[in-house]
Amino acid sequence: MISYLRSGIPSAGIFAGPSAWLLNTQINYALVPWICAHHMRLVPLVACVMAALSLFGGFLSWRAYDRASITPQPDSSGAGRPHRFTAATGIGMALLFALVIIVQGTAGIVFHGCER
Repeated sequence: MISYLRSGIPSAGIFAGPSAWLLNTQINYALVPWICAHHMRLVPLVACVMAALSLFGGFLSWRAYDRASITPQPDSSGAGRPHRFTAATGIGMALLFALVIIVQGTAGIVFHGCER
């Protein structure tokens, strides 16, 4: 686990961002009856947790981007693999989905979920 934090995973942001958004949406829909019954605003809290999950995937992609060389080593078996491009895409996707999750979470501040 520590080695993943140190070296990163290039595609972590590609998978963590959309997965966090999917979980955020599904959890918010599942919590509506409970939120209406107890009048607690949990949507912003869930959004903060899921945005942090997305940003953690972006962090892992950033670590992989930072550690990957610009040009592959001439004798490496992984020459030509686009680790930097995959990591940069993961960083962008993680940031984009974290922004989407936060925007959905701010709607939970304005609306309480029991509107009809």
